[in-house]
Amino acid sequence: MNELRFFNPYAEIRHTRSRLPHWQQQGAVYFITFRLADSLPSHLLTQWEHEREVWLKVHPQPWAPEIEREYHERFSGAIERWLDAGHGACLLQRRECAEIVAETLRYFEGERVVMISSVVMPNHLHALFVQNPEWPLEKLIHSWKRFATRQINLLAGRSGPLWQRDYFDRLVRDEKHFANCVRYIRRNPEKARLGEDQYILYESEIARRVF
Repeated sequence: MNELRFFNPYAEIRHTRSRLPHWQQQGAVYFITFRLADSLPSHLLTQWEHEREVWLKVHPQPWAPEIEREYHERFSGAIERWLDAGHGACLLQRRECAEIVAETLRYFEGERVVMISSVVMPNHLHALFVQNPEWPLEKLIHSWKRFATRQINLLAGRSGPLWQRDYFDRLVRDEKHFANCVRYIRRNPEKARLGEDQYILYESEIARRVF
């Protein structure tokens, strides 16, 4: 892999939006999270969306680094805690289903993405990667979700949507942020008190250098 490129506030930024805002920058490193459709209770998610909407009105983007940290501590952090609590059917506890997702994340390795680190948890996943600029982030994640859904539905004898429609993403700011993302992915299973057979962790050579 060539030298990693981190978020550059002076370079062009592409903004997209569905239920959540997304920032994209060509060749940058991304940390993303997406989850199963039943992984968060609706009452918690409704409360979260209301509080987030109020906060965003007071703190319009672009944010200074300390405001961005506050956002992620309050809102990204809440989502992570709820996901780690193991809500929903946790279909990815089935090893064969988790393996499909883990293999899907690296299926397009070198073509659409360079995967640095990832972990598949019982009801969600995290990934740290560089995406091919020809594959915008939303298109890349849609391809992952569609491919994994088709395979898991066939295996599990189910039909219909598997994933929550949207996803959470962050552009990695610098080397310190990068190292924190690697450590977060590595330590998330322990934080969620999972056994070794309840998750699948992948680390590239560059991720394994982070201690």
